[in-house]
Amino acid sequence: MLIPRRFLPAIGLLTAFEAAARTASFTAAARELSLTQSAVSRQIRALEEQIGVVLFHRERQTVRLTPAGEAYARDIRDALRRIAAASLNLRANPQGGTLNLAILPTFGTRWLAPRLPGFLAAHPEMRVNLATRLVEFDFRLDTMDAALHFGAPDWPGAHHLRLAGETVMPMASPDFLARYEAIGDPRALMRLPLLHVTSRPDAWEFWLEANDAPSDGVTGMLFDQFATVAEAAVAGLGVALLPLFLFEREIAAGSLVPALARPIRSRGHYHLVWPGERDAYPPLAAFREWIAAETAPLRTEDRGG
Repeated sequence: MLIPRRFLPAIGLLTAFEAAARTASFTAAARELSLTQSAVSRQIRALEEQIGVVLFHRERQTVRLTPAGEAYARDIRDALRRIAAASLNLRANPQGGTLNLAILPTFGTRWLAPRLPGFLAAHPEMRVNLATRLVEFDFRLDTMDAALHFGAPDWPGAHHLRLAGETVMPMASPDFLARYEAIGDPRALMRLPLLHVTSRPDAWEFWLEANDAPSDGVTGMLFDQFATVAEAAVAGLGVALLPLFLFEREIAAGSLVPALARPIRSRGHYHLVWPGERDAYPPLAAFREWIAAETAPLRTEDRGG
């Protein structure tokens, strides 16, 4: 689509505006950009004339954004960030493609990172950049090419590949469990400190209901990711409901043991999610094929195999 020139201001005008908007000062923007204050003022005036909108209120020695200027500053800042990221990626890897991937912290570090060398060995011309995202985000406002997401595939306008489910079970340290009488049924767990992950707010309730136990009044400490809740369980702070495939090391070492051997399948699934317009992007297509093969053993559990 050919965009009219009047809607594509020069990058110098936009960087001057963004700096002035962020610092609320033409003088500070000039200092940051190694320009004179009058040069910044002229650039912003030229930008206002080009787009036909007043962006700043000028009051004696101070300036402040108009409502239109505030909205424009947010959009321009995001656009400049994307341009900078694209330039950095190209400079870092001019011969091959770059995949910017948002990851869930524990899945990314425990499951994905140890396997990534295999992908990069098969695609030495590609580069993968990882960034942690704990919550869903808008691909239109972020520089990510794709994201690893747990739950339902409900990102509007995005495509997805279902990777695998997970089996969870109440886990705790042996020393912690030794302080209590034998736990014979799910109801008995309710009297113990239960540890929760904020991204799975109803996980304990779902586990209790699946085991025919009352789920009212479930309380306990909150953690923002599985890695920290597992460490808390190892340290003896309580019982954590953990995905078993992410904590095989602790289970094998005996630092985490079942508080009650009642595994269940979580309701959600891991997905690879990406904006539709990136469907054919070569690094993403290669990664999509690779991760589908790598998660095949986990999908066997989904089928009950």
